[in-house]
Amino acid sequence: MVEFFWTYLWGPLWIVIQSLLLLVPLLIGVAYLIYADRKIWAAVQLRRGPNVVGPWGLLQSFADMLKFVFKEVVIPSGSNKILFLLAPLVTTVLALTTWAVIPVDYGWVIANINVGILFVFAISSLEVYGVIIGGWASNSKYPFLAALRSAAQMVSYEVSIGFVIVTVLLCVGSLNLTEVVLAQRSGLADWLGIPWASFLNWFWLPLLPMFVVFFISALAETNRPPFDLAEAESELVAGHMVEYSSTPYMLFMLGEYVAITLMCALMAILFMGGWLPPLDIWPLNAVPGVIWFIAKVCLGFFMFAMVKAMVPRYRYDQLMRLGWKVFLPLSLFMVIAVAGVLHFFKLGPVAKAAAQAAGVN
Repeated sequence: MVEFFWTYLWGPLWIVIQSLLLLVPLLIGVAYLIYADRKIWAAVQLRRGPNVVGPWGLLQSFADMLKFVFKEVVIPSGSNKILFLLAPLVTTVLALTTWAVIPVDYGWVIANINVGILFVFAISSLEVYGVIIGGWASNSKYPFLAALRSAAQMVSYEVSIGFVIVTVLLCVGSLNLTEVVLAQRSGLADWLGIPWASFLNWFWLPLLPMFVVFFISALAETNRPPFDLAEAESELVAGHMVEYSSTPYMLFMLGEYVAITLMCALMAILFMGGWLPPLDIWPLNAVPGVIWFIAKVCLGFFMFAMVKAMVPRYRYDQLMRLGWKVFLPLSLFMVIAVAGVLHFFKLGPVAKAAAQAAGVN
């Protein structure tokens, strides 16, 4: 019996334990990010925000969750009931699945696969199906039109995000997210003779235009203001979620905020050194890497929240023009420019590997 347990049961059980250790803190963190989003927006508008439920309103997100859970699920009589309920599940499950390959510290990752970036890009691209299915299954023209707008928006800006990732891969030479972080331990700071200034080694500085493109594209990819045209409350009520209420609506919003958190995590990994400290000096380098990773994710979310509070909403034609006529040419140019610099100046992992091979031979 003991041999049967260690041979057949321990592997799946260990995966479940790892998943719970990741998902439970993640979901609690998302609840407090929603709280932070509301407080930041309130502070910009000189309001108090949530301040009643719990001390300083810290339990407001959990109260909202209970409110959604205990409400009656209303399903339109003309809808496709199976797909209607399946759509929010698809959105939430796909958003949570991508976190399986996100390293929060060195060795702290459920699946440290060599194609981690491709996995994240592939799974996040599938999230558009939740939006399309939800809009179509409602059997109402307004959710369907909003779903089409959201699908076009998400697909348009995924192209730019893909080229941003290509520029990072050219500098790293690996699709493994852990290797992306480790590649940022050396760089400009070493050339300047100040190796302790770790933040100068991160890719945000040499790839600054792509960092900006990634940030703005992440806003559009996750339907955040000023690109929340798919669910703009002033003219569309709730976009593709018009017919949803109770728990299914909560799952849609949960999937959206988990996707936002994922984009903040990718921004931290690709451009901000992941779990690496900004200065490689004591006591900063004594702080656990997971703390630095969480701090960078929170910084990215703060930037998301401030954009929501300050930037007016784009028109749909402006949104599509920015994606196809500005970001696509810019990202293509940056891919060619980065590849050219790495080739002619013998930089990057591919050139170094070729030089080492030539030296050996």
